[in-house]
Amino acid sequence: MATDRLTISGLTYKAKHGVFKQEKLHGNTFKVSLEFILDLSTAAKNDSLPETIDYVKAEEIVATVMMGDSADLIETLTFKIGELLFAEFSHIRQLTVSVRKLHPPMSSSPEYSEVTMSWPR
Repeated sequence: MATDRLTISGLTYKAKHGVFKQEKLHGNTFKVSLEFILDLSTAAKNDSLPETIDYVKAEEIVATVMMGDSADLIETLTFKIGELLFAEFSHIRQLTVSVRKLHPPMSSSPEYSEVTMSWPR
């Protein structure tokens, strides 16, 4: 059972997602974090990119979703990102994706709202 962990944290996007009209027009700032559980020993021993997670490829997948069609819910964004990454990197044992919307439009001015989902293999 793989217990190694690779984290990519704080991928930042200005994107037009949300329920309210002003969010779809003006956008908001989102941060995406990824956590991959996999065996990294072969990659470490062989200094081999195909045995680990290609950060650039992972970020391209995230950007495709974040800069793509507008979604009302960060749940939808989180799910789409997770499904695509889980399909792309078949050697991972578990994936966790978090999407954080900074300063969501609420009267109490919260710092952020966040959804986290996991995919076990």
